[in-house]
Amino acid sequence: MNQRILIVGAGAIGGVTAAHLARAGHDVVVLDANTEHVRLMNSPGLQFDELGATSHVTINAVDSADDLEGRFDYALVTLKAPYLEVALTPLVLGDLVGTYVSLGNGLVQNNVESIVGADRLVIGITEWGATNLGPGHLAQTTVAPFVVGEVDGRRTDRIERLARILAAAAEVNISEGIVGQIWSKLLLNSTFSGLGAVTGLLYRDVVSDPLGREIAYRLWTEAYDVATAIGIQLDEIVGVRPDQLVVRSADDSSRADAALAILMNRLGATKASMLQDLERGAVTEVDVINGGVASTAVSAGVPSPLNVRVVELVHECERGLRKPGRDTLMALATVPA
Repeated sequence: MNQRILIVGAGAIGGVTAAHLARAGHDVVVLDANTEHVRLMNSPGLQFDELGATSHVTINAVDSADDLEGRFDYALVTLKAPYLEVALTPLVLGDLVGTYVSLGNGLVQNNVESIVGADRLVIGITEWGATNLGPGHLAQTTVAPFVVGEVDGRRTDRIERLARILAAAAEVNISEGIVGQIWSKLLLNSTFSGLGAVTGLLYRDVVSDPLGREIAYRLWTEAYDVATAIGIQLDEIVGVRPDQLVVRSADDSSRADAALAILMNRLGATKASMLQDLERGAVTEVDVINGGVASTAVSAGVPSPLNVRVVELVHECERGLRKPGRDTLMALATVPA
């Protein structure tokens, strides 16, 4: 039976996913508030830069839930945290979706659940990266899997069907411990998206700077300690075990450098989503990424001074008080270890 898919938010991840699914012949509709982006996706089609190749993919897109017709089996929710309630509420009130798939960054799953209900929610992450180049123009920059799962770890029919759908866009792994995957992705984002926003650099350029690499290890270790404090069983992320990037002394450096090389081989070309937001003058998701680490640290009674400082610096960049760059990175270097 053909499944109908709604993609809520056609930014970098949502739009690239929509392009893959539409090109593969899936019944997919995009809901996005950017009227010009919607117009261009419909005609002449999304300009899709895919690892060096460029194509145009026509995608059925609307800018209002009022324009949606019929009911959808799945809604892939790729929106940023500040826009979830306004976008999802009309879908819920109209009973337009069977299962919502939270694919957002940071700790947004509880927010989505409070809007759509626990019984209609499954969770996933994207390990691959993409860049929003403007209305009607997106680029996929790296190749890596989706990871999806039921919150309780069951392998259900709806998860199996979802995996088959998403396979048109990327490799798909079904996880029996998706909360651990969410936290592993949070370590990745709080470290590298956080530092990307602070420095204005791609992931690989952040870690090629000795200071950037040092702070990356400190941020990763800080978030790892928070996850451990609340009993999270962290899972592999892009082929790397989270503990491999934990650095507490010079003796850990060679092991961490080897793991970092694997990570950068897969994700080094990624431009942080928060940096893309800053460049567009948009609000970032720092409050659910580095702020998610910091708020959880408070509840767990453990320190997270670097993540707290990243939140402050990114908000200063949002307000125009700072710009991403070396000076902003140096403001992190002064945080006591």
